[in-house]
Amino acid sequence: MKKLVGAAQTSQTLSLAAMEEASRLGLREADIEHLFLALVISDQTAGRALRSMGINLDVARRAVEEQHEAQLALLGVDASFPGAGRIVFHETGGYEWSKRAYDLIARSGGKNKNGDAAAVLRELVAEPSGLITGILHRLGTTSDALLEGLTQIDELDEQTAPTAARAKGSVSGSTETFVPAPVEEVWEFLADPTHIHKWEMSVGSIDHSGQDAVLGMVWQGHAPTRRPDGKPVKVRPEFRRRSVELVQTHRPDRIAWRFTYPDTSRSRPILTEFILAATAGGTQITITTSWFRYSGWRRLVGLPLRPAQKFLVWITLFQTGSAISRAFR
Repeated sequence: MKKLVGAAQTSQTLSLAAMEEASRLGLREADIEHLFLALVISDQTAGRALRSMGINLDVARRAVEEQHEAQLALLGVDASFPGAGRIVFHETGGYEWSKRAYDLIARSGGKNKNGDAAAVLRELVAEPSGLITGILHRLGTTSDALLEGLTQIDELDEQTAPTAARAKGSVSGSTETFVPAPVEEVWEFLADPTHIHKWEMSVGSIDHSGQDAVLGMVWQGHAPTRRPDGKPVKVRPEFRRRSVELVQTHRPDRIAWRFTYPDTSRSRPILTEFILAATAGGTQITITTSWFRYSGWRRLVGLPLRPAQKFLVWITLFQTGSAISRAFR
Protein backbone atom coordinates (compact mmCIF):
# COMPACT_ATOMS: atom_id res chain seq x y z
CA MET A 1 0.00 0.00 0.00
CA LYS A 2 2.84 2.41 0.88
CA LYS A 3 4.42 1.78 -2.53
CA LEU A 4 1.13 2.49 -4.30
CA VAL A 5 0.54 5.70 -2.37
CA GLY A 6 4.10 6.89 -2.98
CA ALA A 7 3.92 6.08 -6.69
CA ALA A 8 0.57 7.86 -7.01
CA GLN A 9 1.90 10.97 -5.28
CA THR A 10 5.02 10.98 -7.45
CA SER A 11 2.95 10.56 -10.60
CA GLN A 12 0.66 13.42 -9.63
CA THR A 13 3.53 15.75 -8.74
CA LEU A 14 5.48 15.01 -11.93
CA SER A 15 2.35 15.21 -14.05
CA LEU A 16 1.53 18.67 -12.77
CA ALA A 17 5.06 20.02 -13.26
CA ALA A 18 5.43 18.46 -16.73
CA MET A 19 2.08 19.77 -17.96
CA GLU A 20 2.90 23.20 -16.55
CA GLU A 21 6.08 23.13 -18.63
CA ALA A 22 4.11 22.09 -21.71
CA SER A 23 1.65 24.93 -21.11
CA ARG A 24 4.49 27.49 -21.40
CA LEU A 25 4.76 26.49 -25.07
CA GLY A 26 1.04 26.44 -25.77
CA LEU A 27 0.98 22.62 -25.85
CA ARG A 28 -1.74 20.39 -24.45
CA GLU A 29 0.27 17.16 -24.57
CA ALA A 30 3.18 16.59 -22.21
CA ASP A 31 5.96 14.40 -23.62
CA ILE A 32 9.16 12.90 -22.23
CA GLU A 33 11.13 16.17 -22.45
CA HIS A 34 8.55 17.84 -20.21
CA LEU A 35 8.83 14.88 -17.84
CA PHE A 36 12.59 15.44 -17.78
CA LEU A 37 12.08 19.10 -16.84
CA ALA A 38 9.67 18.01 -14.09
CA LEU A 39 12.36 15.71 -12.70
CA VAL A 40 14.87 18.58 -12.63
CA ILE A 41 12.68 20.38 -10.07
CA SER A 42 11.64 17.26 -8.17
CA ASP A 43 12.26 17.33 -4.41
CA GLN A 44 13.15 13.62 -4.49
CA THR A 45 16.59 12.08 -5.08
CA ALA A 46 16.19 12.24 -8.87
CA GLY A 47 15.96 16.02 -8.75
CA ARG A 48 18.84 16.33 -6.31
CA ALA A 49 21.02 14.13 -8.52
CA LEU A 50 20.32 16.26 -11.59
CA ARG A 51 20.88 19.55 -9.77
CA SER A 52 24.09 18.28 -8.11
CA MET A 53 25.47 17.87 -11.66
CA GLY A 54 24.74 21.53 -12.41
CA ILE A 55 21.53 20.81 -14.31
CA ASN A 56 19.08 23.48 -13.20
CA LEU A 57 15.76 24.38 -14.78
CA ASP A 58 17.07 27.21 -16.96
CA VAL A 59 19.87 25.20 -18.56
CA ALA A 60 17.61 22.16 -18.95
CA ARG A 61 14.96 24.22 -20.74
CA ARG A 62 17.62 25.63 -23.05
CA ALA A 63 19.00 22.15 -23.82
CA VAL A 64 15.51 20.87 -24.67
CA GLU A 65 14.93 23.81 -27.01
CA GLU A 66 18.30 23.33 -28.73
CA GLN A 67 17.69 19.60 -29.15
CA HIS A 68 14.34 20.21 -30.84
CA GLU A 69 15.88 22.79 -33.16
CA ALA A 70 18.69 20.38 -34.06
CA GLN A 71 16.15 17.66 -34.89
CA LEU A 72 14.30 20.07 -37.19
CA ALA A 73 17.57 20.98 -38.88
CA LEU A 74 18.30 17.30 -39.55
CA LEU A 75 14.97 17.14 -41.36
CA GLY A 76 15.92 20.14 -43.44
CA VAL A 77 13.47 22.43 -41.68
CA ASP A 78 14.83 25.91 -41.07
CA ALA A 79 12.54 27.03 -38.26
CA SER A 80 12.47 27.56 -34.54
CA PHE A 81 9.85 26.86 -31.92
CA PRO A 82 7.70 29.70 -30.58
CA GLY A 83 9.13 31.48 -27.56
CA ALA A 84 7.97 30.18 -24.21
CA GLY A 85 5.53 32.21 -22.15
CA ARG A 86 4.35 31.91 -18.60
CA ILE A 87 2.76 28.81 -17.08
CA VAL A 88 -0.98 28.75 -17.87
CA PHE A 89 -1.82 25.15 -16.95
CA HIS A 90 -3.89 26.25 -13.93
CA GLU A 91 -5.89 28.63 -16.13
CA THR A 92 -6.64 26.21 -18.95
CA GLY A 93 -7.66 22.60 -19.49
CA GLY A 94 -7.44 19.61 -21.83
CA TYR A 95 -3.95 18.39 -20.92
CA GLU A 96 -2.77 14.79 -21.26
CA TRP A 97 0.35 12.66 -21.50
CA SER A 98 1.76 11.42 -24.78
CA LYS A 99 1.53 7.65 -25.07
CA ARG A 100 5.26 7.09 -24.65
CA ALA A 101 5.41 9.30 -21.55
CA TYR A 102 2.36 7.58 -20.05
CA ASP A 103 3.83 4.12 -20.72
CA LEU A 104 7.18 5.17 -19.25
CA ILE A 105 5.60 6.30 -15.97
CA ALA A 106 3.62 3.06 -15.83
CA ARG A 107 6.83 1.02 -16.26
CA SER A 108 8.50 2.89 -13.39
CA GLY A 109 5.95 1.37 -11.02
CA GLY A 110 6.13 -2.15 -12.45
CA LYS A 111 7.47 -5.32 -10.90
CA ASN A 112 10.41 -4.74 -8.53
CA LYS A 113 10.18 -0.97 -9.11
CA ASN A 114 8.76 1.50 -6.60
CA GLY A 115 7.44 4.23 -8.91
CA ASP A 116 9.34 7.08 -7.27
CA ALA A 117 11.10 9.87 -9.19
CA ALA A 118 14.36 7.90 -9.27
CA ALA A 119 12.58 4.99 -10.95
CA VAL A 120 11.04 7.39 -13.48
CA LEU A 121 14.48 8.90 -14.20
CA ARG A 122 16.01 5.46 -14.75
CA GLU A 123 13.27 4.63 -17.25
CA LEU A 124 13.67 8.01 -18.92
CA VAL A 125 17.41 7.71 -19.63
CA ALA A 126 16.78 4.24 -21.11
CA GLU A 127 14.04 5.56 -23.44
CA PRO A 128 15.05 4.44 -26.97
CA SER A 129 14.14 7.49 -29.07
CA GLY A 130 17.44 9.26 -28.36
CA LEU A 131 15.76 12.51 -27.33
CA ILE A 132 16.86 12.38 -23.69
CA THR A 133 20.33 11.14 -24.67
CA GLY A 134 20.69 14.15 -26.95
CA ILE A 135 19.50 16.54 -24.25
CA LEU A 136 21.98 15.09 -21.74
CA HIS A 137 24.78 15.46 -24.29
CA ARG A 138 23.94 19.16 -24.61
CA LEU A 139 24.08 19.36 -20.83
CA GLY A 140 27.60 17.94 -20.85
CA THR A 141 26.80 14.55 -19.37
CA THR A 142 25.68 11.03 -20.25
CA SER A 143 23.06 8.55 -19.11
CA ASP A 144 25.70 6.45 -17.34
CA ALA A 145 27.10 9.46 -15.47
CA LEU A 146 23.63 10.53 -14.43
CA LEU A 147 22.72 7.05 -13.16
CA GLU A 148 25.98 6.90 -11.22
CA GLY A 149 25.20 10.25 -9.63
CA LEU A 150 21.69 9.04 -8.77
CA THR A 151 23.12 5.97 -7.04
CA GLN A 152 25.47 8.13 -4.97
CA ILE A 153 22.62 10.45 -3.93
CA ASP A 154 20.51 7.42 -2.96
CA GLU A 155 23.31 6.10 -0.74
CA LEU A 156 23.82 9.47 0.96
CA ASP A 157 20.12 10.25 1.34
CA GLU A 158 19.77 9.29 4.98
CA GLN A 159 19.32 12.72 6.55
CA THR A 160 15.87 13.73 7.68
CA ALA A 161 14.65 17.17 6.67
CA PRO A 162 13.66 19.52 9.52
CA THR A 163 9.96 19.52 10.30
CA ALA A 164 7.73 21.83 12.25
CA ALA A 165 6.50 20.62 15.62
CA ARG A 166 3.04 19.10 15.42
CA ALA A 167 0.49 21.54 16.81
CA LYS A 168 -1.39 20.05 19.76
CA GLY A 169 -5.04 19.27 19.09
CA SER A 170 -4.71 19.38 15.33
CA VAL A 171 -4.73 17.26 12.20
CA SER A 172 -1.34 17.91 10.63
CA GLY A 173 0.61 16.95 7.55
CA SER A 174 3.95 17.85 5.99
CA THR A 175 5.46 17.77 2.53
CA GLU A 176 8.65 18.91 0.86
CA THR A 177 8.90 21.13 -2.21
CA PHE A 178 11.88 22.26 -4.24
CA VAL A 179 11.87 25.84 -5.52
CA PRO A 180 14.40 26.95 -8.17
CA ALA A 181 15.36 30.19 -6.40
CA PRO A 182 17.72 31.30 -3.58
CA VAL A 183 16.61 30.97 0.04
CA GLU A 184 16.50 34.74 0.67
CA GLU A 185 14.31 35.31 -2.37
CA VAL A 186 11.89 32.54 -1.39
CA TRP A 187 11.75 33.75 2.24
CA GLU A 188 10.88 37.27 1.13
CA PHE A 189 8.13 35.91 -1.09
CA LEU A 190 6.59 33.85 1.72
CA ALA A 191 6.95 36.64 4.28
CA ASP A 192 5.14 39.18 2.11
CA PRO A 193 1.39 39.29 2.90
CA THR A 194 0.65 40.66 -0.58
CA HIS A 195 1.85 37.33 -2.03
CA ILE A 196 -0.34 35.09 0.12
CA HIS A 197 -3.05 34.84 -2.56
CA LYS A 198 -0.45 33.29 -4.88
CA TRP A 199 -0.03 30.18 -2.69
CA GLU A 200 -3.12 30.06 -0.42
CA MET A 201 -6.11 29.03 -2.54
CA SER A 202 -8.73 30.33 -0.10
CA VAL A 203 -7.41 33.90 -0.32
CA GLY A 204 -8.05 36.02 -3.39
CA SER A 205 -6.73 39.34 -2.10
CA ILE A 206 -5.31 41.01 1.01
CA ASP A 207 -6.03 44.46 2.41
CA HIS A 208 -2.55 45.89 2.78
CA SER A 209 -1.41 49.38 3.74
CA GLY A 210 2.20 48.96 2.69
CA GLN A 211 3.44 48.18 6.21
CA ASP A 212 6.31 45.76 6.72
CA ALA A 213 5.31 42.36 8.08
CA VAL A 214 5.68 42.32 11.88
CA LEU A 215 5.16 39.35 14.18
CA GLY A 216 1.58 39.30 15.50
CA MET A 217 0.21 41.61 12.83
CA VAL A 218 -3.17 40.63 11.34
CA TRP A 219 -4.31 41.33 7.80
CA GLN A 220 -7.77 41.05 6.30
CA GLY A 221 -8.08 38.62 3.42
CA HIS A 222 -10.94 38.13 0.99
CA ALA A 223 -12.05 34.95 -0.73
CA PRO A 224 -11.40 34.71 -4.47
CA THR A 225 -14.38 35.59 -6.64
CA ARG A 226 -13.08 33.72 -9.70
CA ARG A 227 -11.04 30.61 -10.34
CA PRO A 228 -7.73 30.87 -12.23
CA ASP A 229 -9.58 29.82 -15.41
CA GLY A 230 -11.98 32.76 -15.01
CA LYS A 231 -15.02 30.82 -13.82
CA PRO A 232 -16.93 32.51 -10.96
CA VAL A 233 -16.70 31.09 -7.46
CA LYS A 234 -19.68 30.96 -5.11
CA VAL A 235 -18.65 31.66 -1.51
CA ARG A 236 -20.98 31.65 1.47
CA PRO A 237 -21.11 35.02 3.28
CA GLU A 238 -19.44 33.75 6.46
CA PHE A 239 -16.41 32.55 4.46
CA ARG A 240 -15.82 35.68 2.41
CA ARG A 241 -13.44 37.24 4.92
CA ARG A 242 -10.32 35.59 6.29
CA SER A 243 -8.01 36.91 8.98
CA VAL A 244 -4.33 36.26 8.32
CA GLU A 245 -1.82 36.53 11.18
CA LEU A 246 1.96 36.32 11.07
CA VAL A 247 2.75 34.03 14.01
CA GLN A 248 6.38 33.06 13.41
CA THR A 249 9.29 34.59 11.53
CA HIS A 250 13.00 33.90 11.50
CA ARG A 251 14.90 35.13 8.49
CA PRO A 252 15.81 33.35 6.27
CA ASP A 253 14.71 29.86 7.28
CA ARG A 254 11.27 29.96 8.93
CA ILE A 255 7.89 31.65 8.51
CA ALA A 256 4.38 30.74 9.71
CA TRP A 257 0.89 32.13 9.05
CA ARG A 258 -2.35 31.50 10.93
CA PHE A 259 -5.68 31.65 9.06
CA THR A 260 -9.14 32.06 10.61
CA TYR A 261 -12.63 32.96 9.43
CA PRO A 262 -13.75 35.86 11.68
CA ASP A 263 -17.42 35.66 10.66
CA THR A 264 -18.13 32.12 11.85
CA SER A 265 -17.44 30.21 15.05
CA ARG A 266 -17.80 26.84 13.32
CA SER A 267 -14.47 27.10 11.54
CA ARG A 268 -11.22 26.25 13.33
CA PRO A 269 -7.84 27.98 12.76
CA ILE A 270 -5.36 26.64 10.22
CA LEU A 271 -1.61 27.05 10.70
CA THR A 272 0.75 26.93 7.70
CA GLU A 273 4.47 26.76 8.48
CA PHE A 274 7.46 26.91 6.14
CA ILE A 275 11.01 25.78 6.91
CA LEU A 276 13.55 26.74 4.24
CA ALA A 277 16.97 25.24 3.56
CA ALA A 278 19.47 26.00 0.83
CA THR A 279 20.12 23.12 -1.55
CA ALA A 280 21.79 22.61 -4.91
CA GLY A 281 20.07 24.81 -7.47
CA GLY A 282 17.63 26.51 -5.12
CA THR A 283 15.62 26.04 -1.93
CA GLN A 284 14.08 23.02 -0.24
CA ILE A 285 10.89 23.94 1.63
CA THR A 286 9.22 21.80 4.28
CA ILE A 287 5.57 22.83 4.46
CA THR A 288 3.44 21.82 7.45
CA THR A 289 -0.28 22.47 7.64
CA SER A 290 -2.19 21.99 10.92
CA TRP A 291 -5.99 22.04 11.08
CA PHE A 292 -7.03 22.63 14.69
CA ARG A 293 -9.76 20.34 15.97
CA TYR A 294 -12.78 21.05 18.13
CA SER A 295 -12.62 20.00 21.77
CA GLY A 296 -15.17 18.11 23.88
CA TRP A 297 -18.15 16.42 22.24
CA ARG A 298 -17.53 18.11 18.88
CA ARG A 299 -14.18 16.36 18.67
CA LEU A 300 -15.84 12.98 19.22
CA VAL A 301 -18.44 13.72 16.56
CA GLY A 302 -15.66 14.60 14.13
CA LEU A 303 -13.65 11.37 14.61
CA PRO A 304 -15.29 9.55 11.65
CA LEU A 305 -14.23 12.48 9.42
CA ARG A 306 -10.55 12.20 10.35
CA PRO A 307 -9.48 10.28 7.18
CA ALA A 308 -11.23 12.88 5.02
CA GLN A 309 -9.50 15.68 6.96
CA LYS A 310 -6.09 14.08 6.41
CA PHE A 311 -6.81 13.79 2.70
CA LEU A 312 -7.79 17.47 2.57
CA VAL A 313 -4.59 18.37 4.41
CA TRP A 314 -2.58 16.49 1.76
CA ILE A 315 -4.46 18.22 -1.07
CA THR A 316 -3.83 21.59 0.57
CA LEU A 317 -0.12 20.86 0.94
CA PHE A 318 0.13 19.70 -2.67
CA GLN A 319 -1.59 22.85 -3.95
CA THR A 320 0.51 25.13 -1.74
CA GLY A 321 3.82 23.58 -2.75
CA SER A 322 2.91 23.60 -6.44
CA ALA A 323 1.83 27.24 -6.32
CA ILE A 324 5.06 28.37 -4.63
CA SER A 325 7.19 26.50 -7.14
CA ARG A 326 5.14 27.89 -10.04
CA ALA A 327 5.70 31.46 -8.82
CA PHE A 328 9.43 31.09 -9.48
CA ARG A 329 9.18 29.38 -12.85
